[in-house]
Amino acid sequence: MSIRTGIVGISGFGGGEALRLIAGHPAFELVYAAGESTAGSRLVERFPGVPPALADLVIERFDPKALPELDLLFASLPTGRSAEALARVPETVKIVDIGGDHRHVEGWGYGLADVWPERIKGLGRIANPGCFPVATLNALAPLLAAGLIATDNIIIDAKTGISGAGRGGSSSFGYAESNENLQPYGLLRHVHMPEMETAIAQLGGASAAGLVFTPHLVPMTRGLLVTIYARGSATTEACLDAARRFYADRPFVRVTEQPPQTKWASGSNLSFVSYAADPARNLIIALGAVDNLGKGAAGQAVQNANLICGLPETAGLEGAPVWP
Repeated sequence: MSIRTGIVGISGFGGGEALRLIAGHPAFELVYAAGESTAGSRLVERFPGVPPALADLVIERFDPKALPELDLLFASLPTGRSAEALARVPETVKIVDIGGDHRHVEGWGYGLADVWPERIKGLGRIANPGCFPVATLNALAPLLAAGLIATDNIIIDAKTGISGAGRGGSSSFGYAESNENLQPYGLLRHVHMPEMETAIAQLGGASAAGLVFTPHLVPMTRGLLVTIYARGSATTEACLDAARRFYADRPFVRVTEQPPQTKWASGSNLSFVSYAADPARNLIIALGAVDNLGKGAAGQAVQNANLICGLPETAGLEGAPVWP
């Protein structure tokens, strides 16, 4: 089966990662590529390592009304840039929006694939979660579902690689500013806060209004680690057991007794979760590690696309992480 596929925003990091995964996918056939800064060039000029069959595909400027015949479209556009344009894509084309415009928006499924796969299957419009939310929510979901933590007193300390800012990110995220440096940013009003509050409330059945989230930029290319502090009296083993049960049949989540590391997930669609608890202090620490361009973006987008297209969830995503 060949599913005619396009990528919008192929010039960016998320779009480029989607290209890498789709190029090796058993069912997705890339027939359309769009990008603003690289329009008019062939794929091989922007990505010299692409397979020969894709080398001469010309990158176009995105025009929703001039699309070729497509079954599936991946959109990797900056937040604020996709809503109007994707509304003009024909309903017959399934869309996975890697950007932030459609998360928890009516008419779009929220693609937290490891937690809610049944909500995704068969839909035509999917909003990919953000990179911070997927690492956070995958770690918290088992605890919230089991009632082991309160929803209104959660603190998230997050670290991400520079590629999380995208190719069009602020100049303050360049090499000279980021190398040998650690930067907090987006304090109190990060764009991912409402998304996480909504999902935590859905999972835990109560408001997450007390959520605190502090992201930091780390001088590495890719990788994301969240350390989450919550209130609860469960033991470490009870938290691990809850996660093992919750993710027993999920192919991409690894529950580990060791604190996870970003390198474990590099270049993959894997999500690592772990826990440490001190019942005497009413404290539970949840940890999550993902590749921000993999599970945090294009990897989960392909996972969602597999679900909506009726394919095996793991299709094109079973490669091992890159190590070292």
